[in-house]
Amino acid sequence: MISVGFDLDLTLADTRKGIAAAFVALSERTGVPIDTAAVVSRLGPPLEMELANWFPAERVDEMATIYRGFYGEIAVPATVTMPGAAEAVDAVKACGGRVIVVTAKNQVHAEETVRALGLKVDEVAGGLFSTAKGTALSRFGATAYVGDHVADVDAARAAGARSVAVATGPYDAEALLAYGADIVLPDLRVFPETLTELINPGPSSRQ
Repeated sequence: MISVGFDLDLTLADTRKGIAAAFVALSERTGVPIDTAAVVSRLGPPLEMELANWFPAERVDEMATIYRGFYGEIAVPATVTMPGAAEAVDAVKACGGRVIVVTAKNQVHAEETVRALGLKVDEVAGGLFSTAKGTALSRFGATAYVGDHVADVDAARAAGARSVAVATGPYDAEALLAYGADIVLPDLRVFPETLTELINPGPSSRQ
């Protein structure tokens, strides 16, 4: 049975509008100007890494707490699925597979987002980034991990899984190929066509 991991932000979920709105709220709350276009152009790493661009180190944890305090109310309702996301998850389930979402987003908001989008996944693991995702992927028995960030390629490698990269985030297909992703797709709409190779893997195919 195949088990597939998916990243959340800009892989399954288009969180850009919601995250921008949450950062606007944080800016208004603190009086600190924040360029939300810059924020959403580099989604993927943990929230604290982004906050460090706008606040001194000693205030980052405080700002993260404030931000998360209204994220569920502001950002989750503004989040939509990425093109082909629901179909990609359903395709894995249709062939008897299992799906885990592994994301840097904190556990509570990751679960809320998945639930709000109606994605039929078996498990959600939040608060993990880059190679730290490998533990959750390995425990779940994931044979492939799908993500939009080069750190998701590292996650797949850490778990001994195939890396399927989608060029829907901060990196284009050329950059993802150069970084070493096993398979590169323009978006999840073509993911179901990739399942045959994931179930019966041959040599790495860089598309």
